[in-house]
Amino acid sequence: MNLLLRVLYVFISSFFKPKIGDLLAPSLLKLCVLPNDLDFNLHMNNGRYLTIMDLGRLDLILRTGLFKIMVQQKSVPILASAKIRYRLSLDPFQKYTLQTQILGWDEKWFYIEQRFLMGSGAKQGEVAAIGLVKGCFLNNTTQSTVPTSDVLTAIGYPYASPLFPQHITDWLQAEETLKNVTRNA
Repeated sequence: MNLLLRVLYVFISSFFKPKIGDLLAPSLLKLCVLPNDLDFNLHMNNGRYLTIMDLGRLDLILRTGLFKIMVQQKSVPILASAKIRYRLSLDPFQKYTLQTQILGWDEKWFYIEQRFLMGSGAKQGEVAAIGLVKGCFLNNTTQSTVPTSDVLTAIGYPYASPLFPQHITDWLQAEETLKNVTRNA
């Protein structure tokens, strides 16, 4: 139920926030650790980070105009991979900011970085956790992925992908290795 309320919050608040004109600009969501986000150690549960990351991507999709394209193309966002690294604990009722940013794309995938930034205390602004996701849009009618070029054309974004930062390149190499492991399993 908590996530449903947060989804509604993100959806409704997107109408009152400025649109994100540059696809590479970050989305910022200010949130707070709620009691049902906690694990037995009384800090945010490691699985909850991935769930909260969904909210950041939803905010980005809504505020960049990608949602309108999804509806027109009868598509939904899907993920193929996620990687997260935890650094600092997020404690009960602690405020934090989720920063979601597209770092680049290829013909099929968008590569997104999501940072949990401490919102209060002595470590305000520091990265509590960082996540990387690889996602695309799936056309529900054809059950095929929508090429990134089609998505970019639909929102009027004429630029090529920026070069990937080193941490994305390294992650993609590890992804290829893991993909081969699952192929041979």
